Amino acid sequence: MTHTKKQFDVIVIGAGFAGMYAVYRLRKLGFSVQAIEAGGDVGGTWYWNRYPGARCDVHSLEYSYQFSEELQQEWNWSEKYAAQSEILDYARHVADRFDLRKNIQFNTRIQAMLFNEASCIWELTTQDGEEFQARHCIMATGCLSMNNVPDFQGLESFKGEVFHTGNWPHEGVDFSGKRVGIIGTGSSAIQAIPIIAEEAGSLTVFQRTAGFSVPAQNEAMDKTYEAQIKFRYQKFRQENFNRFAALNNNPNPISALGISDEEREATFEGRWQTGGLSFLASFNDLATNIDANRTASEFVHKKIHQIIDDPKIADLLCPPTILGCKRLCVDTGYYKTFNRTNVKLIDVSANPIEKVTTHGIKTNAEEYDLDILILATGFDAMTGALLSIDIQGVDGLTLQEKWQGGPKNYLGLSVSGFPNFFTITGPGSPSVLANMIVAIEQHVDWIADCLIYLRENSLSRIEAQQHDEEQWVELVNQIAGQTLYADGCNSWYTGANIPGKSRVFMPYLGFPSYVEKCKSVAANNYTGFKLN
Repeated sequence: MTHTKKQFDVIVIGAGFAGMYAVYRLRKLGFSVQAIEAGGDVGGTWYWNRYPGARCDVHSLEYSYQFSEELQQEWNWSEKYAAQSEILDYARHVADRFDLRKNIQFNTRIQAMLFNEASCIWELTTQDGEEFQARHCIMATGCLSMNNVPDFQGLESFKGEVFHTGNWPHEGVDFSGKRVGIIGTGSSAIQAIPIIAEEAGSLTVFQRTAGFSVPAQNEAMDKTYEAQIKFRYQKFRQENFNRFAALNNNPNPISALGISDEEREATFEGRWQTGGLSFLASFNDLATNIDANRTASEFVHKKIHQIIDDPKIADLLCPPTILGCKRLCVDTGYYKTFNRTNVKLIDVSANPIEKVTTHGIKTNAEEYDLDILILATGFDAMTGALLSIDIQGVDGLTLQEKWQGGPKNYLGLSVSGFPNFFTITGPGSPSVLANMIVAIEQHVDWIADCLIYLRENSLSRIEAQQHDEEQWVELVNQIAGQTLYADGCNSWYTGANIPGKSRVFMPYLGFPSYVEKCKSVAANNYTGFKLN
């Protein structure tokens, strides 16, 4: 079957919050734009991640778009931290309100992208052989959208049901009376475990490395607080925009080591009771001073022991790592779930999983019979979705080859050797270490301004220069090197969760300084780029 090549000024890959805003912004500027989305609707990560307990760890009034004052005022959140279903409803509302779906093709996965140097056009092919052409491509593929499924021996032989938290059945899963096993204790598992435990006959948790979690202290939205924020929303957003992670986390400007033990304990306790990611901002040196960080981790260890009845289980759930080394999790009732008689914790660092059998999981110490197996094994973060597409730039160079030793790009936005190709919240940008929707809007606005500049100056091509790209990668790592997180931290920030993946600290630390660098580049006629 022969397909007609569909031609656009801009192709956007993905229709999550990044792709939706890119469509909205570029369409208003007069560009012909088409988004291509693998899922059946908008929402991105919130379309796919429907596991029990899926919820945002950023306050609802901040994890939302700010490009439309009318949208900000008309939408009301029901909870302090919105659940997946409500966030998906919000994404659908935005798509409806701004009529975005007419520029989005759903249930379509891009398989290959080739830059035609003669025409300066990107040629894209879908898994069904459909062809698209565009002058510019914007990758809104998401940071956490490529599921990581470890190569467990015998997984295909398991006779029960197998689910990955990142691709959850839309109709849900019935756990009633079932013997359930879950592999992993990262964010999705920490959210899902308390809810599954209430329904399942038994729940066996297979943990390799414990991660830190703090209580969300979630509650119904305080309507008085919501009204106060909406009254000054523009100023509230600007205040957040100027913060390190673009979040209202009430940073404490003092050292954890500069006050008495009693004062420090009271500060940690206050943050614990407030709940959420602001715990990381309890003091200004938790990310840079190992002794300061140790005071925070010891506080959480003590809390874990206070909550859990069995000291041995509590010990297993106390992370040996630095607080913040892995993404801090936010939970509702996670630790107390291990006091339930139907919940068992298995330490697979001491007793590794040997294989999946037809009836369950076999470690080197015991076999566990299961009806349902859940893989809460995370994602090939930040680069996985991009590298899943066969992307070929100048002289046939593939992105896979380019990034063989780790991701290299300029500003986290553009890759040398891949002209007219932009990544939203990719490696080398604040992305997962900032409020994602704020970071998304900043990136899309920068790209939109860039495309206007090209159009007004009759330029057809923009490409990062290799020298500037290399300097940028050095800068990102230099900044990370000033913290405790760059060396010795086995986290998905560095790709350590994926066997064979190069270890590079991928996010840029510090949203305001990043924004200033992006502004400076644009103000200086896109210094660091080749334009023609």
